[in-house]
Amino acid sequence: MQYTENQDEILEWLDGKLEEGQYMLPRVPEGTSMEEAQKYTEPYMGKRWMQISYHDSLQMNMGMNMFRGFVIDFVSVFLLCWLFGRFKEIDVKSAMMSAVAVGLIGYFTISYLNSIWFETDSIPDLIDAIVPWALTGAWLGWWLNR
Repeated sequence: MQYTENQDEILEWLDGKLEEGQYMLPRVPEGTSMEEAQKYTEPYMGKRWMQISYHDSLQMNMGMNMFRGFVIDFVSVFLLCWLFGRFKEIDVKSAMMSAVAVGLIGYFTISYLNSIWFETDSIPDLIDAIVPWALTGAWLGWWLNR
């Protein structure tokens, strides 16, 4: 995410022009045929485009966001433990590599694919897919073998 000095101007200009939701500009209206869509997008090729996530009001609920993040992390580790329970043998190395594989599956099928389509940087997501999953796998490999 980047800062722009024009944010107040942009927010004021967009006020009342959009409903809450996500937009990609330019875009053809729903129901447009493929042929019409190609004609419509031709003049935009090589020109600027944007994505907008528009919300009616800013909400800052750090506590709830952290709680939801914790629940997702807990469920994810529970699922990983369930998966490890299906292995005949588990050691630190195999647990760590398996956990990294799970993290990479999530990265490749979500973050990386989105970075291809929307031309975004996914390196921070790749780091998030490897480091925490490697640490979790190493710890679980040790813990489950005690």
